[in-house]
Amino acid sequence: MATTAGYRNEVLPPILDATADPPSLFDGTTRLYISYICPFAQRTWIARNYKGLQEKIKLVPIDLQNRPAWYKEKVYSGNKVPSLEHNNAVKGESLDLIRYIDENFEGPKLFPDDPAKQEFAEELLSYSDAFNQVNFSAFTVKGDVPDEVGAAYDKLEEALAKFDDGPFFLGQFSLVDIAYAPFVERVQYFFSEVKNYDIASGRPRLTKWIEELNKVDAYTATKRDPQELVGAYKKKFGIE
Repeated sequence: MATTAGYRNEVLPPILDATADPPSLFDGTTRLYISYICPFAQRTWIARNYKGLQEKIKLVPIDLQNRPAWYKEKVYSGNKVPSLEHNNAVKGESLDLIRYIDENFEGPKLFPDDPAKQEFAEELLSYSDAFNQVNFSAFTVKGDVPDEVGAAYDKLEEALAKFDDGPFFLGQFSLVDIAYAPFVERVQYFFSEVKNYDIASGRPRLTKWIEELNKVDAYTATKRDPQELVGAYKKKFGIE
């Protein structure tokens, strides 16, 4: 069951800012550098949790507003999160990392064996960047949510009808759900409060997907307070 697979409770480590010393880099410890509020980092955090890797992959949360200089200089020159320190190398990019974590660590598999599901998974993973762009572009549009947003969620609704062996995109919980979950979470809160728009209204499969997602411990452990998320985007985009 998705609710319990691989998940172990943990005490989250403190956030490291510019005053923090670096960990003992490249000492054989596998580290996942994240920000608790970043949706891209949340993808990798969920994958790590679902596979039960809390003790194998150490979380290192970074303050994105006051980053330690050593992070760019010694860990990841891209100076973004997430990044993964593993086997004396550091890798980045969230979609690449969730695949890497799935392929290189123990725990429940997050990518299907079925060729039809694999093909559909690749299609949806490729679409995720365009989906996010549509949503974030609408954040600063005055008035109602643009038609493109509704079309994007209609596409998700249609995608959720593809397989009938479970409520998730590929039937069972997978990398595809992990890729979309952090962004749908934030957009749902933001559009509801700022635009008075409910992304799930009239979309029963999406409604069910969100309900079932919120039963997955590996995901719910990564969620932030809705007001924190909405407030961060209001500040970022200068919205009163």
